Amino acid sequence: MIAAVLQLPSIGMSSTKLYHYVRIAHKKNVKVLVLGEYLLNSFFKELETMSVAMIKEQSEHQTKILKELSLTYAMTIIAPLIIVKKKQLYKSIVKFSPTSTSYYYQQILINYPHWNEAKFFANETTFLKAPMVFNVEGFKFAVMSGFEMHVDKLWTMASHKNVDAVIIPSVSTFESASRWKNLAQMRAFTHNCYVLRANRIGEYKEKEYTWQFYGDSFLIDPNGEIVNDLGNKEELMIVEMSHSDVIEAKRNWGFRELNTKY
Repeated sequence: MIAAVLQLPSIGMSSTKLYHYVRIAHKKNVKVLVLGEYLLNSFFKELETMSVAMIKEQSEHQTKILKELSLTYAMTIIAPLIIVKKKQLYKSIVKFSPTSTSYYYQQILINYPHWNEAKFFANETTFLKAPMVFNVEGFKFAVMSGFEMHVDKLWTMASHKNVDAVIIPSVSTFESASRWKNLAQMRAFTHNCYVLRANRIGEYKEKEYTWQFYGDSFLIDPNGEIVNDLGNKEELMIVEMSHSDVIEAKRNWGFRELNTKY
């Protein structure tokens, strides 16, 4: 399975870079392309000051473009987007495929005083459901948000779906790079699956400090080893994942069987 991460800053209403990089990915036979959080929409702190109408226009424009790109280039695109329904805002991850569009509404949102998505968005608070799962050419993916990566139960649910890879679009900032790698390596190893993380770059300036989005998108293999990673610049990372490597890791370590048995 050939996949790719497009590491960009927020692009607003522009689609030029999307067209450019999707064409490159298509030439490299990429089947799944992943974008980071708050890349197609403005960053959360900016959304707090924007009108609902403006946010809706932004999302609808990008939705139209991504549907077109997915169909034209026979590619599945995973893209975090803000969805507007009846003037309410919902944080979601959208799967654009050549034949359909599917939505995963984030279940657990950041609720810190300086970054309170749980209060801002209208996402339902209920019993946890399994992450979005989909199949491309026999390779099974799960998708969850960056903040949800910290939740054990979601990983257990993904593991029970017998996935080959978990896709994590993120918007990590401040001094969290090493923690993120450690956590992702642990998740990949204990669940014997690939972890493909797409983090955005760029910055958001407040009076007190600057939110620096540092990139560091990466692929970790089912043994918990980093096999591909990026720095903090705009870049397209193309990776290859093997179903047989997942099977071998499961057989060697047996963690999934232990979780099922006990």
